[in-house]
Parts: sequence; structure tokens; C-alpha cells
Amino acid sequence: MDCNVKWAGEGMSFIAETGSQHTVIMDGAPEAGGRNLGPRPMELLLAGTGGCTAFDVVMILKKGRHEITNCELKISADRADTDPKVFTRIHFNFKVTGRQLKPDAVARAIELSKEKYCSASIMLGKTAEITHDFEIIDI
Repeated sequence: MDCNVKWAGEGMSFIAETGSQHTVIMDGAPEAGGRNLGPRPMELLLAGTGGCTAFDVVMILKKGRHEITNCELKISADRADTDPKVFTRIHFNFKVTGRQLKPDAVARAIELSKEKYCSASIMLGKTAEITHDFEIIDI
């Protein structure tokens, strides 16, 4: 996996081009010299982790032939007050929508992601306490 990150030349804006040839603009807060043109790098790290675990949960439920129609994930996190300001706590709140989804199946999918498949959250779990909860919306 490769990624190129280039300073945009002014302020604290950076352009990242991923190995899959997608581009993301990152920027700092105005008080740090940024112009607020894009998400902060740590926000992208959190969003990427959420995408990784949500991907796992949807895939696991689909492979189990569960009728899932939507999966939303709200993430809240705390960071250390001093440098390096690593994540110290991350909470994932899943809202899974579908027909007759069984709580045990959703819980198992989340657990498999947490323990085996989501490399991003497993990596962040080295510094952060990670918790999960979920609700099921039946349609």
C-alpha cells in the first residue's frame, strides 16, 4: 500500500494521493496555521477506522445472509492532552437496519471485526480503550 502526501505550498494544507489514485485534502485548524480546507489528519484516521469496521460488519452480516439494508456508525473519541496526542478512548455506536436482524448476529459481526478483521481498530486499540454498542432498526 502506498500513499503520497504533498504540502500544498501555503498554510497547513496537504494533498494525499492514495495508491488507488484517490485524492484527499487535509488541513489544519486556523489557530494552527491552517485554512480549514479539509479534515484534520487525525479525523481521517478516525473516519478510516470507522469505515474499516463498518465494512467488516456489513460484509459479515451479508455473508451470513442476514437482510441488512443500512449501517451507520457514530464514533466518539478522546485524545491525550499532551504530545503525542494519541487516541485514548474510542466508542463505536452502530445503528444497523434490516429485516429480522438478530442481536446475537450483529453482536458477533462487531466482535469479529474488533478481534480479527479490522486492522485499523486493532492497531488503535494499542493506545485507546475501544468500546462498542449497537441498536437494530427493524424494517
